[in-house]
Amino acid sequence: MTHDLRFSGVVPILATPFHADESVDTESLDRLVRFMAALGVDGVTVLGVLGESNRLSDRDREVAISAAVAAAGAMPVIVGASHPGTRATLDLIAMAADLGAKGVMVAASAEPVPNDDRLFEYYRRVGEGSALPIILQDHPASTSVHMTVPLLARIATEVPRIAGIKEEATPTPPKLRAIRKALGGRELNIMTGLGALYGHFDLEAGSAGFNTGFAFPEVLMEMVAAARAADWDRARRIYTRFLPLIVFEQQPGVAVRKDILRRRGLLAGNTVRHPGAGLPPGASEQLDALIEATLPGVDLTKPLDRAGL
Repeated sequence: MTHDLRFSGVVPILATPFHADESVDTESLDRLVRFMAALGVDGVTVLGVLGESNRLSDRDREVAISAAVAAAGAMPVIVGASHPGTRATLDLIAMAADLGAKGVMVAASAEPVPNDDRLFEYYRRVGEGSALPIILQDHPASTSVHMTVPLLARIATEVPRIAGIKEEATPTPPKLRAIRKALGGRELNIMTGLGALYGHFDLEAGSAGFNTGFAFPEVLMEMVAAARAADWDRARRIYTRFLPLIVFEQQPGVAVRKDILRRRGLLAGNTVRHPGAGLPPGASEQLDALIEATLPGVDLTKPLDRAGL
């Protein structure tokens, strides 16, 4: 099956902004999406793990998807549509399609008795019922599902709607290489996430880019550009420079990343929906020091100068 969804380059996972009363902040979401489009990213993903999708009602999802699609213009919007129920997953995909999304991301859900055949059947049924291309997400940290390389290859090969794989099972580089080998000659892009924690090594292993929520996508765009030019020294220098900030962002939860996005002028606030936690004590001061050490004197509200990275 031919797909018009490009799953390569840099496709940021977006936070879902909330007002102080935890209602969806569509003005901030609009600003966030337009900022990403102006940067020239290859698409955006909403309602992923970073988007606190597990804390959203169906009405919230509708509001967020509509706002993102309206702000995106020609930039493709991918929507997280994972759900433990097959029928419910298909309903979420139908909603995304009706609202103008260009693709969906679907992760597996844990079964009482792990069973590869049941997981394959889930994706087969979802693929048959989906009107949109599907990104297969392998993220055991959030799903508690450990998908084997043969299973991933089987799903990608036998479910025509699969348009790409997002690989987030640590360590990602060796699994990425193993999936590529298992796919044989099939052309299928594999992107990595995890806040670009293994970013340089993922690119060396053949990652098509990053589908993640690191709050400075300009950094990831320049790393991808360097990798495509086989300028591995530059890719490594950029990765090394920003690694402390990448690691700090990778703390459990979404509070740190939301606060950086607030500092960038993209979110009006850094509210995390209950029972999610806000910034831990001392984190704001640590973040002040870390940003100043990494980007001294830089106006975070403006796009970073990629040539100067």
